[in-house]
Amino acid sequence: QVQLVESGGGLVQPGGSLRLSCAASGFTFSTYSMSWYRQAPGKERELVARITSAGDSTNYADSVKGRFTISRDNAKNTAYLQMNSLKPEDTAVYYCNSRGAFRSYWGQGTQVTVSS
Repeated sequence: QVQLVESGGGLVQPGGSLRLSCAASGFTFSTYSMSWYRQAPGKERELVARITSAGDSTNYADSVKGRFTISRDNAKNTAYLQMNSLKPEDTAVYYCNSRGAFRSYWGQGTQVTVSS
């Protein structure tokens, strides 16, 4: 059974940091690229960051460049999103996504709220 379980969301003040984790099971994690998406109320889901299966290449949305870092640990079947200098506009539900040659999986999402 494929599972992607996000954790680490919560309420944080502007300028603060959070680290999201995505624990994967049920598929060969090391052969899938991993991404983080987010969806704010009333908006479409958008790509935040992506990392290749080997972890040797990453790309980011312009809105998070220099503040967010995506990483992965293939030995632990886990992907991460380190979020620094958080802004109120980063408030959203954050989703983990895995993409292979033929399949793609989604997590259930974790809420991130940036507010004073």
